[in-house]
Parts: sequence; C-alpha cells; structure tokens
Amino acid sequence: MLKINGSVFMPSILTLVGIPGLESVQCWIGIPFFVMYLIAMTGNFLILAIIKHTSSIFKPHYIILSIIWTSITFKTCILPKMLGIFWFHLPEIYFEACLLQMWLIHSFQAIESGVLLAMALDHYVAICYPLRHATIFSQQLMTHIGIGVTLRCAILVAQCLVLFKYRLKLYRTTVISHSYCEHMALVKLATEDIRVNKIYGLFVVFTILGFDIICITLSYVWIFIAVFQLPQKEARLKVFNTCIAHICVFLQFYLLAFFAFFTHRFGSHITPYVHILLSSFYLLVPPFLNPIVYGVKTKQLCDHILKMLLFKNHLDHQ
Repeated sequence: MLKINGSVFMPSILTLVGIPGLESVQCWIGIPFFVMYLIAMTGNFLILAIIKHTSSIFKPHYIILSIIWTSITFKTCILPKMLGIFWFHLPEIYFEACLLQMWLIHSFQAIESGVLLAMALDHYVAICYPLRHATIFSQQLMTHIGIGVTLRCAILVAQCLVLFKYRLKLYRTTVISHSYCEHMALVKLATEDIRVNKIYGLFVVFTILGFDIICITLSYVWIFIAVFQLPQKEARLKVFNTCIAHICVFLQFYLLAFFAFFTHRFGSHITPYVHILLSSFYLLVPPFLNPIVYGVKTKQLCDHILKMLLFKNHLDHQ
C-alpha cells in the first residue's frame, strides 16, 4: 500500500470501524440486527415461494411484489459483514469488495423505489380503469418494467464506482467510520474530487428517489380522487383497504430514506453513531416489516400462509 505525503494511494484493504462510540456494546447491538435479518430472510423467501408455486395469485401485482421482495432481500447483504465486525472482530474488507457492496446497496435501494412506483401505477390503473387493467399490465409490460428499473439503477449507481476507481486515487485514511460501505462514508476518505462525488451522489438520489416519490404521490392523489367519487361507502372502504399495505411500505421506505439521507449529509452536529444506526435501520427495517405488512393486509397471501401453517400442524398431530 503506497503512501504519498501522508495519503494512501489506491488502498487494497479498508477497515470498517462498526459503530463509532458504541464499540463496547456492538456485540449486543448485533443480536436484534440478526433477529431482524432472520425474520426478513425467512418471511421474504416464504412469500416468494408462495407466489411462485401458487398459480392462482400469479398476477401483475404479485409479480411486482416478488421483484420488490427480491430487492429488499438482497439489500440486507450488508448484515453478514456487520455481524463479522460486531461479533468476530473482522473489520477488514477488500477495496473492490467494498465498492461492490456499495453498488449492491444503492442499486437495490433504487430498484425498490422503482418497483414502488410501478406498484402505485398498477393500483392507479386497477382502481381508475379496472376493465383495462389486465390489458395494460400484461406479462410483457411487467418484463419491460423489471428490465427498465434494473438498468436505470445499475447504470446510474455504476457511475459512482467509475468515479471512485478512476478519479479518487488518494485517500486520507483507510479506516471507514461506518459499519458498511456507504457512498458518503467512502467519499469522506478521499483527498481529491470530493465535491464531484458529492454532487453526483445528490444527483442520483434526486433523479431516482425524487422522481419516483413525485410520481407515486400524484398516483395516489388521483386514486383518492377516484375513490371519493364512488357512490357506495363500502366500495370506498374496500378500495382504500387494498392500498393500505402499499401506503405503509411507501411511507416506511421514503421516510426512513430521506431522514437517514438528510441527517447523514446535513446533521454534522449529530453524534456519528446516530447516523450509522439510522442508516442501518433504513436498510434492515423495511425488509423486516414488509412480509408482516403484506402478509396481514393481503388476503390471498395471508390465506395461503394460514393454510400452510394449518397443514403443518395437522401433519404434526398425525
């Protein structure tokens, strides 16, 4: 590892601190993180298996759900390394592996945002144009949406990797004051072209999340206008109830995302471990809550899960 004037030139290995200020209790913090990770992985894979093997619920809405569950499941890829830091004192990570982890985290965040937008449009068409829903949201359209959302995120976020690999050569230190490889945490290590990376990071965030949140909000404004025009109260309640699960996921994703984003970039007076805990919760809480929210609010999924549990209990009694 070559050092120039106190700076490190293209480091091969970086060191993740974990949670600065809470190093003495990191082993205990890892326990609830591990429980959330276990529930998230089990719940998401269970629902993905139900969607795949149950043809009666293989509809566009559930195709979108399967994409989002795949995304949020892979977004938790940070946790094994975090637990390695918390429990086994393994803070080192290869520079290329760190860049890959950063790309995976931000790509799947952006994919999840794009799928939430697709789901909002699906709800809008289903409620406002119910007779044309099956025609508009066809299997072909779902494929195009999946490809488009994935390419948009992968290409935009990949530019960050190019900037790190070919523009940022000198680093003040190889120690990252974070528990995983996050864009701004890596930018702060560099001694040159920091402003370019910060501006591009903001551009990606507002290009993807900003655009998606505006479109989702407009979709739900139109949905609520259409709902309140329905003559029967029971019909209004039924339609509103079908949107509750998505609204909950929408709020938990974007509120946590923007809260973590703004506190990390503009809350310099806030204690560092608060930044890191908020960022970690942002990545772990949605995958943990989504199976619970959709399992409870989506009747068909709930019915299939109950049938599986009842069938298992029946076999146990035999």
